[in-house]
Amino acid sequence: MSDIRKLLEDAARRSIAYRESIESRNVAPSDQAIAALDGFREELPERGASEGDTLALLDELGSPAAVAMTGPRFFGFVIGGSMPATLATNWLTDAWDQNAVMHEVTPAVAILEQVSIDWMIDLLGLPQNSGAAFVTGATVANFTALAAARNKVLRQAGWDVRADGLFGAPEIAVFVGAEAHPTVLKALSMLGLGERRLTTIDVDDQGRMKIEQLSAVDGPCIVCSQAGNINTGAFDPLNEICDQVGENTWVHVDGAFGLWAAASSELEHLCAGLDRADSWATDAHKWLNVPYDCGIAFVKDEASLKSAMAITADYLVTDSEYRNPSDYTPELSRRARGVDVWAALRTLGRQGLAELIERCCRHAKRFGDELSAAGFEVLNDVVLNQVLVSFGDDDTTLRVVDALQKDGTCYCGSTVWQGRTAMRISVSNWSTTDDDVTASVEVMIRLARALG
Repeated sequence: MSDIRKLLEDAARRSIAYRESIESRNVAPSDQAIAALDGFREELPERGASEGDTLALLDELGSPAAVAMTGPRFFGFVIGGSMPATLATNWLTDAWDQNAVMHEVTPAVAILEQVSIDWMIDLLGLPQNSGAAFVTGATVANFTALAAARNKVLRQAGWDVRADGLFGAPEIAVFVGAEAHPTVLKALSMLGLGERRLTTIDVDDQGRMKIEQLSAVDGPCIVCSQAGNINTGAFDPLNEICDQVGENTWVHVDGAFGLWAAASSELEHLCAGLDRADSWATDAHKWLNVPYDCGIAFVKDEASLKSAMAITADYLVTDSEYRNPSDYTPELSRRARGVDVWAALRTLGRQGLAELIERCCRHAKRFGDELSAAGFEVLNDVVLNQVLVSFGDDDTTLRVVDALQKDGTCYCGSTVWQGRTAMRISVSNWSTTDDDVTASVEVMIRLARALG
């Protein structure tokens, strides 16, 4: 029998040491740390190693090579860093080792997921009694919501997808913005709504859908809108979209990070019309700062979500007065990710969540203002937490991004947006401070001037 206390205490000690060092670490690992990962490439041993040795090897080789995504100066993607409360509750629920499938089997996590859903619906101003599903991330959240959409619009046209599949089904008109996130396109493709069958709507200079190109359709229709453009943070005009579409049209909102703006009184104006949509997708591991993986799909018509996702089997206890989580998700077996959301929301509270979101947006605005004042071109209107910066021509911008990543003070990525190469700054970490912004701006300006 293994000494579980000794092993878990060792794991906790190593994990705590990593997190306590996160602010002083270079954000990107060194070349030496990456080269040392070859130490993992050993032959599978005939006899197993000890648990302690396995954990030690993981820490000694893996921790130095980990990108400090959970730290305050990682701006490369829209990725939050797990807050202490969510990390701690994640450890405990992993120790419980619950399969969040049915209330009768895992009542604690089923109740916590329902509480989390109720809180989020209230915070985000979504229609009461909406259904929701905890999934891996925004890709599967979009897939789950759009599966409900596909089935519902076809059912209204007299076709049962669950029984008859898509062969011979009425055609669905699907509209997407020209800057729709690729996870939306992937989800549509997995649902049998291939990219060549989509109608792409042009966007304006901030990536917002031009609704004058959106026409009402007589028949099954899905419109995929966006709350928070991945490059600019801009929001599609949801009120106008909902005014424009026909009766048998389902409006879906990809709000992987932007949906959380609805929880802020300062930013909720960006979300005007959000409650008029039919479904929404978001990622709690972005702005809610919970551990990976934790996406959520919301659907106004709960019955449509359940109809698309529920399964039955003789060995499953599906007849219950309580909500069975697996009735709403693509997976049957999955971790209790809703507990992380419960912990984040209970620890932050309504006011703390709003402050977290608003603080990140203030940091983003400061990045934009100071880089612009230094003579560099900010390409977008900084309305949320996204900043696009050009340091001159495309090659110079890419060299600045590369130098910044090698410097290690902070981490930003590059993107191509409306024909321009830019450095993208995404601010979504709960622990980012004014001092982190100061240090990051200083090194950005220094490197850009040296390379310009």
